[in-house]
Amino acid sequence: MSTLINDRIDVRISREQKELIKFASDLSGFKSLTEFIVFCINKEANKIIVENNQILKSIEDKKVFLNAILNPPAPNARLKKAQLNYNKLIDAHETSNTGPRKKAREKQF
Repeated sequence: MSTLINDRIDVRISREQKELIKFASDLSGFKSLTEFIVFCINKEANKIIVENNQILKSIEDKKVFLNAILNPPAPNARLKKAQLNYNKLIDAHETSNTGPRKKAREKQF
């Protein structure tokens, strides 16, 4: 992993933390502790950015959805026609079902 080194970060950690990080670095097969730390920091930073972008998008999506529910557009001609067709279908179904099931359904509501 060849990178151009042009900045530095100094971090103070406990001996136990350093031993743990060194052990994980060795298990992962990195050439140096620095290489392992830079890899992990980059990976975590990218993960945080991706998660944050998803959250912001989902919040915006929720706002758009809520706005559509609270301020629905007026029904257009096609929607009005679909409603009339649905009402006709329900009326036809209701009139053909005048037996005991319809009476039982009426009692439920």
